[in-house]
Amino acid sequence: MRAANEYNCGLDDRAAAYIPYTQAVPMVFSIDHEACIGCGLCEKVCLAGAVFYADAPRITELEVGAVVLATGTGVFDPSRFDTYDYANHPNVISSLEFERILSASGPYRGHLMRPYDLEEPKKIAWLQCVGSRDLSHCDNPYCSGVCCMYAVKEAVISKEHSHSGLDTAIFFMDMRTYGKDFEKYYLRAQDQGVRFIRSRVHTVEPAEGGDLRISYVDEAGQLNSEVFNLVVLSVGLEVGAESVELAKRLDIDLNKNRFVDTDCFTPVTTSRPGFYVCGTMQGPKDIPQSVMEASAAACACSSTMSELRWSVAKVKEIRSEKDISIEKPRVGVFVCRCGINIAGVVDVPAVREYSKSLPNVVYVEENLYTCSQDTQVKMAQVIEEQGINRVVVASCTPRTHEGLFQETLMNAGLNKYLFEMANIRNQDSWCHSNDKVRATAKAKDLVRMAIARASLLDPLAEKKLDIVQSGLVIGGGVAGLTAALGLAEQGFDVVLVEKEKELGGLSRRIAHTIEGKDVGEFLDGLIEEVRGNSRIELLTDARITGFSGYKGNFLTEIQAGGAPERQISHGVTILATGAREYQPKEFGYGEKPGVMTQLQLDELVTKEPATAAAWNQVVMIQCVGSRNDENPNCSRVCCQTAVKHARELKKLNPEMDILVLYRDMRMYGQLEEFYTQARREGIIFARFDLENQPVVDSNGAGLSVVFTDHVLRRPVKVVADAVVLSAATLAAQNGPLASMLKIQSSPDGFFMEAHVKLRPVDFAAEGLFLCGTAHSPKLISESISQAMAAASRAGAFLAATDQTIGGVVAQVNPELCAGCLVCVRACPYHVPQIINSVSNINEALCQGCGTCVSECPAKAITLANYSDDQIMVKVEALLEELENVM
Repeated sequence: MRAANEYNCGLDDRAAAYIPYTQAVPMVFSIDHEACIGCGLCEKVCLAGAVFYADAPRITELEVGAVVLATGTGVFDPSRFDTYDYANHPNVISSLEFERILSASGPYRGHLMRPYDLEEPKKIAWLQCVGSRDLSHCDNPYCSGVCCMYAVKEAVISKEHSHSGLDTAIFFMDMRTYGKDFEKYYLRAQDQGVRFIRSRVHTVEPAEGGDLRISYVDEAGQLNSEVFNLVVLSVGLEVGAESVELAKRLDIDLNKNRFVDTDCFTPVTTSRPGFYVCGTMQGPKDIPQSVMEASAAACACSSTMSELRWSVAKVKEIRSEKDISIEKPRVGVFVCRCGINIAGVVDVPAVREYSKSLPNVVYVEENLYTCSQDTQVKMAQVIEEQGINRVVVASCTPRTHEGLFQETLMNAGLNKYLFEMANIRNQDSWCHSNDKVRATAKAKDLVRMAIARASLLDPLAEKKLDIVQSGLVIGGGVAGLTAALGLAEQGFDVVLVEKEKELGGLSRRIAHTIEGKDVGEFLDGLIEEVRGNSRIELLTDARITGFSGYKGNFLTEIQAGGAPERQISHGVTILATGAREYQPKEFGYGEKPGVMTQLQLDELVTKEPATAAAWNQVVMIQCVGSRNDENPNCSRVCCQTAVKHARELKKLNPEMDILVLYRDMRMYGQLEEFYTQARREGIIFARFDLENQPVVDSNGAGLSVVFTDHVLRRPVKVVADAVVLSAATLAAQNGPLASMLKIQSSPDGFFMEAHVKLRPVDFAAEGLFLCGTAHSPKLISESISQAMAAASRAGAFLAATDQTIGGVVAQVNPELCAGCLVCVRACPYHVPQIINSVSNINEALCQGCGTCVSECPAKAITLANYSDDQIMVKVEALLEELENVM
């Protein structure tokens, strides 16, 4: 028995009345209607929207200027496959159900158990592409795009949750780890012992004791049989009937896969004006791409309604700050279980009780998730009720959650700097998971140190920041042009800087998208639109020669063409510097006539189609310059480029034999259908391994390629008129620019975002944003989405009226400063300046790193919120326990 739209997320235990799940229905809960008091709490916390309050009014009329559709998708119901026995066997579960098993709020509180007997499995199998890439059993021909990565993630996390050596195996067709740094995670999983078996499993059979037998044929053609304790079906994404009905009511066009129909050059615009779409309702995609599209949709809305900005907005009132200057420290401690991330290792109740015994502590509580919304509301109430004037949260890292807790303090009327975190997850439970006793002792140490420091914290003041209401976009390719236009259409002036004389970037070398859209025509129209916008100033053949300032007040020095150098003031900066094609050193490129890259083939087909049409045989080789030791990442676009060009060659000459040699065909999302069509058109795809790559040779008659066929298990020689290399997409040579702007790049040269999922278009430094292939390889449609997202984030920054500076910044005592230049040389951000023989630190530029404080020989510099006393008291608190032991 299973319910299609219900599962036990574990949040039902927050409601006043509930019937616990039973073994017969391990993943579903029910409401006791006689005991229910109608409080509506379960409706608020239900993640699936499966609970609603029957008597609540459900209809509300709103007057809006634009609508964004972000209803998401459901998942495929695997009970439609008889051969997997999902509907009958409790140990065959979906990937979503397995996520709930791993979650601390799930039915087993995060403990790895199988539903049949609640025993910990010793062997788990994942079956990929269930409900995706399938025309035989379901009408979902597309790839769901996320299943490979979540299966790899689940396998890795399962090993971490297991108390014994867990055997994990993932059965797959193509491993599609195509996102930024996804390939590195895939390699890490292999290093940790996750097995990857390239085979499509047909049947799951019951075995003794609740186990399951899987028979499969490996790549050598051998029939194998293994018994697993648990089988996880990696189910794909599927648009639900409700979303289809909603689109019908709103008169929004859907494509044949039931996703909202959009154009690749306007990826968030629906068929109805004023209606936009983002996330998986537009097509299968992962979290970072969904977040980017959400901001892109916001950009489209803002552009439509820019003249009405703030006209009907309600501004949140900030409570007046409580004066604690004459109060003694009253510390409130909130200890987080973080599901089992902390509680699975650390004895949280013991830490809670220990905290009550420490000086200045007046209140202690323990939470399942301290960062949850309901806990934040309760925390603000407790702070007021208990008269708390310092707060300590013992949980995870301040890097992701400090701002959230500081906002809660402000809602309670406290200065946000009266807050301290004890990181008992990253610095304790995660790194001491094999020693629970010592991990608990360390947690007590960390909490004791945090409380000691919190007692000495003082309120800090911040100053209102005036912002220059304009932006600078660096890079004139598709992403840069789109970002500049998006910012201008929101009502802000923009300067667009391009180093080349011609706009367009790498897209100038691409004739068509895989959908058949004319890139040149689109690009010309985009450039014309940019040139015609009065808010955009365009500078080509330009170089950035200097960059200074701080968020909202940047000053950039630019030299364009033969004109004198000029200075531009701007409030935000968007980097869209693009990427470049790898120049192959392998397969005879540059030495053997007829060996070319995909971009060169694109130009040849466009300019000399007759030459290409005369070919009889063509071989394409994938992953050239990527997925190797020098460049471990996938370049994302190469597979679709090969399929696109192979099909174009077939149109030029239907009799042409085309062979694509690949390692994994990463035709993610709805690109899968082009891959299917290519095979139907007679294009041959053959796989090779990294350790046994093809060999390209030439003689007087032409080219030949020798590769080992993975089905025949023997070398095969193919004569070719042309060998086309799918060369990697590499980062542009941004080293000098990155140093000038003081921004970080990854080891492979692409710019690093502030957070891969939560802030995919922001830099860590405020006021700086990125988009396009400067971030990572991506399709034109994805570059457009990210460029709109960057414009949205930049526009929101410029439009905000509550920007501040100050807080945790360095301060100089001029009476002690000798002007020795040590701080000037030491600061990684080049902030200190010597003025009148004394160091001067601009608090708007200061990043609060404290380097100058530690280096100053005269101790003339202090860092607010990190005084010597506030640091030493933590050291003393740590040593205090050691002294007691000794």
